[in-house]
Amino acid sequence: MSGNPLAVVEPWDLVADGYAEFGSAIMSPFSARALELAGLSAGSQVVDIAAGPGTLSLPAAEQVAQVHAIDFSEPMLQRLAEDARAAGLTNIETSVGDGQALPFDDDRFDAGFSMFGLMFFPDRTKGFAELFRVLRPGATAVVSSWAPVAESSLMRMMFGAFAAADPSIQEPQPNFLNLENPAVFAAEMRTAGFAGVTIQRHTTALTFADSDEMWDTMVRSSAPLLLMRRAVGEPVWAERAALMRAYLAANYRPNQPLSTTAFLGIGHKPVP
Repeated sequence: MSGNPLAVVEPWDLVADGYAEFGSAIMSPFSARALELAGLSAGSQVVDIAAGPGTLSLPAAEQVAQVHAIDFSEPMLQRLAEDARAAGLTNIETSVGDGQALPFDDDRFDAGFSMFGLMFFPDRTKGFAELFRVLRPGATAVVSSWAPVAESSLMRMMFGAFAAADPSIQEPQPNFLNLENPAVFAAEMRTAGFAGVTIQRHTTALTFADSDEMWDTMVRSSAPLLLMRRAVGEPVWAERAALMRAYLAANYRPNQPLSTTAFLGIGHKPVP
């Protein structure tokens, strides 16, 4: 079992709106690439596991017959449903549930995705096995996970701000036992039964008008920042927020591109 504080629902419930509004700027390019890799058709039935506020589900619904979005955070799915209605999309079904025990029949979907969700599962083996189970033979799966922080100038900037507020928070070192390691990523997909597995590196960049815009994006969409705020209390948080804002003001130039890199794992369910 994982001790990762981001493997539980509460922080995601609390950042649902900010994550939908600001997180999509970071996540959307990876979702767009995942949809390209899946080779969808107008008749496809798709499952989006740990769907969050719909960063993949919403654009997928414009291309396919049906999207089934599942997440353990009800507020995330409520935001997804609101945005689907606003866009006139009627082909998204949402379910509150566990990606390690999917409420779907075997061999149901033509494509399956988990964008930056399965990577946090307490039991990734179950997550990959369930994704495999619900796909039809010949179906494609695309799963994403962040590359090591050292490969992302955006993440390094964020962790620099964290460390300015609390020197005990250091930039994470690469973890070669999780999906940051492409060899582990591929091995776990193959163990679940996927064939033709490849791991692709995808990098995108984004800019902010200034350090204040970057701070607003971070504070409204970051579950780790929320956990810090709740752990230390408001008086200490105010002090730390001032230190983080000062760090960003000193280190971020307006409209400076910051890159972030992820791995996309692609596999296919074999046809008997």
